[in-house]
Amino acid sequence: MEHLLKKLDRARIPAHVAVIMDGNRRWARARKLPVPVGHAKGVESVRAVVKAASDLGIKALTLYAFSTENWNRGKLEVNALMFLLKKAISDYALELDRNGVRLMISGRLDEMPASARKAVGDTVEKLKDNKGMILNIALNYGGRREILDAVNSLLERGVKKADEDSFSRALYTWPLPDPELLIRTSGEMRLSNFLLWQTAYSEFYITGTLWPDFREKELVEALLDYQGRERRRGT
Repeated sequence: MEHLLKKLDRARIPAHVAVIMDGNRRWARARKLPVPVGHAKGVESVRAVVKAASDLGIKALTLYAFSTENWNRGKLEVNALMFLLKKAISDYALELDRNGVRLMISGRLDEMPASARKAVGDTVEKLKDNKGMILNIALNYGGRREILDAVNSLLERGVKKADEDSFSRALYTWPLPDPELLIRTSGEMRLSNFLLWQTAYSEFYITGTLWPDFREKELVEALLDYQGRERRRGT
């Protein structure tokens, strides 16, 4: 691990990194374990990666935690995910606070169960004055829905002609900058309706590692790969 950190150029750390956390179910099934065990193991990866990202100087980290499509999974799995969300947010609040992390939510939180909304809302409020990394959780999030919500928000405000700046300001993720790096675990090669507008010029890093096995070492490897590329915005 130390040899990887020595290769890292701390002056070229991306300000905003987004992650599609994929592979919890496959991790559990490969071990003949119940699916919720995979999700619980994935929470351990969240804690490790958030701490590592903060320590490395990443300014904003967006994690795709629950999509609008995830409601179509089995009731037992959805209930387990909601329980894990509430527990992780509540249990993790003190650690986030100690590390100066601020919590932000991107998605339709108002459609979540009341107990989940309260746990999330209480933690956002508790951490709102922190000055460190912003942890942005994409929760009940869908990229197409986000774009439609942004359009409708502009129309409701009487905007007759939008530009890129005004449209970006209407997205869930405002005021975060667009992510320079998008990481997807488990080897899948698709966006899965995630940050469709914001990732127009993001560098993509796909790893076969399943999310429950993704920790600080894997994050540093993704950053090193990013630093080995020449960033071009359509030129």
